[in-house]
Amino acid sequence: MKHTSLLERAAEAYDFDLLLRGKHQPVARTAGTAEQKSQPAFQTPPEQEPLPTAEALSPEPAAGQVDPPQETPAQAPVRVRSAAAEPPQPAPGPVLRINRERLAEAGYIVPEAPVSGLAEEFRIIKRQLLADMDAMRAVPDERRRTVLIASAQAGEGKSWCALNLALSLANEREREVLLVDGDLMKPELFARLGAASDGPGLVDALADPALDPAALVRPTELPRLSLLGPGRKVSNAPELLHSDQLARVIERLARTDPRRIILFDSPPALLASHASILAADVGQVLMVVRADRTVEADLREAAALLSACDRISLVLNGAAMSAGGRRFGSYRGYAHDE
Repeated sequence: MKHTSLLERAAEAYDFDLLLRGKHQPVARTAGTAEQKSQPAFQTPPEQEPLPTAEALSPEPAAGQVDPPQETPAQAPVRVRSAAAEPPQPAPGPVLRINRERLAEAGYIVPEAPVSGLAEEFRIIKRQLLADMDAMRAVPDERRRTVLIASAQAGEGKSWCALNLALSLANEREREVLLVDGDLMKPELFARLGAASDGPGLVDALADPALDPAALVRPTELPRLSLLGPGRKVSNAPELLHSDQLARVIERLARTDPRRIILFDSPPALLASHASILAADVGQVLMVVRADRTVEADLREAAALLSACDRISLVLNGAAMSAGGRRFGSYRGYAHDE
């Protein structure tokens, strides 16, 4: 029996010539004849570098197997990676400051200002809205806390009413209101508050399911009022709205705070399809009717387009006095609306 040294046996399994030249690369091994294996596999070159230690040796790989690469600690840094890494989310935007002077000039409810007749009118609208919301026990909670503010045509006070209603609801101590600028054709809510609506918003949350819509909400200096902007402009906004992602966005926004009421502003129902699409995913629709402008035919047609929602209420806008003779104050500023 021929006795071979450890070095000779190791030379049959490892290509030390490559190792000594510093090329730590895997070497492909294939099955060979006994004659081929008996040939010298290694000769000590002059002035060789120290051989690898015995600890660096591993068993001979199977026929046809590739040796794993041998890396030093400096070449093999530890990489810690989560099995389900979360996609990066946008950083929350700064708190929105409210321009009270602009609100007053445009005839809006002004936070912390003395109670006006306008504020009392919207308190009545708000109370009826909350009562209807509490009565809708058969409707899922996230949906019944979601309201669409709509109108038949432009200039009827839809966005004006949406913002005033949001300001009124923000005074409720046990409620939190999120106003969504869903008028993707003519977004103006941020500008009416004196703030910029730059950054991702509703469209981005609809287009990218990996985005958390709750992370796109912008808080305001009023503790219980926040806004969600329209996001980037796209040509396929109706198609994005008419998808299962809309229901997921609403559900995520509603579940963020169980006290939250979500108000959606939208384009006029007879000018774009956005409102009719949104109506299918909300618990209530408030149809704004301008006393001196809305015609009955338009109202009926718009109500038919929004019939995907079972509960549609009318808000009479621009009336100086109620039918019963009650008059809290005049409605001024409608000329600035839409």
